[in-house]
Amino acid sequence: MGIYSTRIRTKLQDAFHPTALEVIDDTARHHGHAGDNPDGMGETHFNVVMEAAVFAGTSRVERQRRVHAILADELKERVHALSLKLKAPGEA
Repeated sequence: MGIYSTRIRTKLQDAFHPTALEVIDDTARHHGHAGDNPDGMGETHFNVVMEAAVFAGTSRVERQRRVHAILADELKERVHALSLKLKAPGEA
């Protein structure tokens, strides 16, 4: 697991105490696309799938805002794309 993958996972665990969390570095699928890091070090495109009780009763937009706020530094530094699938326990 890379530095940014680890940072993202740690920050999300600390902030949301998820019951399920997947952080997937999807950079290889975006080679040559906008935001691809030419140094070849990867970690520019991520998919996050997270289930957390704190999302109960909140809209999809509010959930995304909360995650973006927690990951603001990563989004400024290196992460170009962040796909989020966020739900509360019991949601489909």
